[in-house]
Amino acid sequence: MLLTPSGLLLGKRGITRKIQSTFSTILSSKMSSPATKDQAESQNFPFLMDEQTVATLKESKTLIILRGLPGSGKSYLAKEIQDKYRDSTRIISADKHNIKPVIRTVISKEYDDLDKALIGSFKKRSVNVIVLDDTHHDRERLESVFDTADAHNFTVILVEPKTQWRRDCNVLKDKSHWKLSMEELKGLRGPLEMEVLPFYFGWFLTTASMDTLKKLRHSFLDTLGGLKVFRKRATPFYVRDENHKGKVDLLSYFGQKPNIMHCTTKYCNHGTEPGSKEYSQLDAVKKSYGKVFTLSITALFITPETAGARVELDEQQLLLWPLDAEKEVMPSDNLPKGSRAHITLGCAKDVKDVQTGIDLLKFVQLQGKGEKGEEMGEICGGDLRYFNNGLWMLSLARKIEIKALFSGFYGKSSSTCERRKESSPLLSCTIA
Repeated sequence: MLLTPSGLLLGKRGITRKIQSTFSTILSSKMSSPATKDQAESQNFPFLMDEQTVATLKESKTLIILRGLPGSGKSYLAKEIQDKYRDSTRIISADKHNIKPVIRTVISKEYDDLDKALIGSFKKRSVNVIVLDDTHHDRERLESVFDTADAHNFTVILVEPKTQWRRDCNVLKDKSHWKLSMEELKGLRGPLEMEVLPFYFGWFLTTASMDTLKKLRHSFLDTLGGLKVFRKRATPFYVRDENHKGKVDLLSYFGQKPNIMHCTTKYCNHGTEPGSKEYSQLDAVKKSYGKVFTLSITALFITPETAGARVELDEQQLLLWPLDAEKEVMPSDNLPKGSRAHITLGCAKDVKDVQTGIDLLKFVQLQGKGEKGEEMGEICGGDLRYFNNGLWMLSLARKIEIKALFSGFYGKSSSTCERRKESSPLLSCTIA
């Protein structure tokens, strides 16, 4: 007989059942723990776990490209994303279009229908998060998707599942319904294991934040161009506004603008720039990839070449800022880390948008020497000052907070940037 904690007596059968029950519980616990851990790990992405990121992406335009071997967990991850974003998301799956994951030299015709579905989703106003589920090992295919996303102003997040078996061909050959051989899986795994980097990393403004900044840009440039004190010093900018005699048309002068406003952190040039690979492997970069941040804008400025917004970075955001970002352009000056953080609002003709950060550092240098500029009054909720040589800065009375997604730029470089060479490495970066 056995006395239980509750005071009941058990006979031999009761003892046996009790032992079996206890053993089953222990065994079940041991068997379920790894699965539970795997499941939790597979969801460990900011766009699934971070509340601010989820809430913001539901109102923005984001393409999540799933990349990985068949059976690695892409479809499960796609379902998790759909469950999180519900009506605001669409899943475009290669499997549903009967596209077999194989090494190919040209893009097959089966992709025509998939692309029609993808473009249709890009055009729907109600769709804010698109999930493209494919192996994405083909260079030509990925570049085509990147360019299409950029044309429709969608920010890209490139993701690989975090399952423990995602690269284990021995396990994967039994998980995929395609029943690929070990040789076929290893052939697919090769391109997926190649380290690839974006043109640049940075914070990409959400739709609502871009609308806010575009309105501020318009107000600032339009108001400044009409000021008498500006017109007296506006020789470098002079583009007359035909509708307003004497007014300087700064909106036309700074007519070159990026498709998606952004604050660049690290220029990688597809991995050819020094320190690019090391930057992509930083713990802060991996953890922050695909996460929405709140950036603070403290000032707007123009020079004869660029118009920009000054960004103030907090301690967490500075972890994503390269140590050499300021020294790259002004090696002789000991400028504070993050001084170059900016958002390009526009460039003059034939000026590359990389110039905006260089122009901002000119202001930082002058202010570091104690120069405050000549007071020119208040406009657009800020204090306007002139620093000579066509340098104007509007210091805002209140910081403007904007939302931005930390990711990479994956398409062809914009018209105001250096265009890539056709022989350059693949424009992508996988964060696993």
